[in-house]
Amino acid sequence: MNPDEFQTPKSATEPLIEPEEQNSPIKSLEDLDIEEQDSLEESPEDPEIKFLTELEDQISTVEELEESQEDSQAGLAAQRVADLQRQEQTLRQEIATLQASYKMLSEQIAETQTAMGRVVQEALAQLEQRKQTLQVAVEQLERRQERIRTEMRTTFAGASQDLAIRVQGFKDYLTGSLQDLAAAAEQLELVKAKEEPPKPAVKPSKSAETPPSPQFTEQRFQSTTKHIQRLIDQYRTKPDYYGPPWQLRRTFEPVHAERVSNWFLTQGGRGALRTMGSRLQNILISSAIISVLYTLYSDRLRALVLANTPERLGDWRRGLQDCLGITRSDFGPERGVVLFETADAVALKAERLIKANQMPLIIIDDSEDTISLSLLQFPLLLAFAPDPRTARDYEF
Repeated sequence: MNPDEFQTPKSATEPLIEPEEQNSPIKSLEDLDIEEQDSLEESPEDPEIKFLTELEDQISTVEELEESQEDSQAGLAAQRVADLQRQEQTLRQEIATLQASYKMLSEQIAETQTAMGRVVQEALAQLEQRKQTLQVAVEQLERRQERIRTEMRTTFAGASQDLAIRVQGFKDYLTGSLQDLAAAAEQLELVKAKEEPPKPAVKPSKSAETPPSPQFTEQRFQSTTKHIQRLIDQYRTKPDYYGPPWQLRRTFEPVHAERVSNWFLTQGGRGALRTMGSRLQNILISSAIISVLYTLYSDRLRALVLANTPERLGDWRRGLQDCLGITRSDFGPERGVVLFETADAVALKAERLIKANQMPLIIIDDSEDTISLSLLQFPLLLAFAPDPRTARDYEF
């Protein structure tokens, strides 16, 4: 065999380049690829070249897959960014809406707070005014309560039964004494009539007629009797502490009502009552009698009070003012109440009042030891008999 046959062909062992190109720099990848392709075309049946070709194809396929994957990831990222931008814009709009709503709510809350502040201030002012009004009313009620308690303490309501028993015993004695005085007065008038020659009776004119004496116990005054009893019951059950002047304004107990009813309906408006133990109680009974008579006779009534000292007369003036609601202007020689220290002055004043068609009521304080006979001739007489078992000097 020829040894030349085992030599590699020149075209296969030596590069297909010119000699002058051996010293040239390294060729680029593109040149290599072109050369490899030419070589592969020249020798397609070479297994190594085939393997390299397949490998390159796989590499290019992988690169294409990577590029497509990168492209898809970039598209997804761009879509994600767009979605996030839209969400951001939506959130910004919602934030702007919420800010506007918050501002509106803040303004409404401020207006509501202002209105509530005004309402609270007005309510507080009204409550303060009502509080002051209630305080004034409470103070008035407290003063009225204290006044009523004082009156209740001074009425001796707890000792009414004992006083009634003691009064009943004195009543019998006083009735007998007054009957003796009346009999003695009648005897004196009879003697005087026998001494003087009889005179022809002259019928007085209507203008000179004196008012008839009140007889509360007679049958023809039955309507007046019922009216008096009704007034006494009114003073006892329905006291009016703020009534008109000349009307009783104080608490009236059953013991007082019994004394007043006895003076009107039993004694006929002329008699003595046993003292209640204090001048204030005597003034209370006298005030009730004056109130009833003022209702019957109005301005014709004149109360003549007899007491032996100015101090006692001062007590009567203050007591009548308090019980009847009258003033100092109602006291005087020509007024509703006249105060006297002597019985003679009372008798003279009573005679003038009767001539002037007035109705005098003579009230005698329990400090008087004796009663002047000149006072017994008048139709209305109220005397307070002192209790011999108690002291004479009474205080309020």
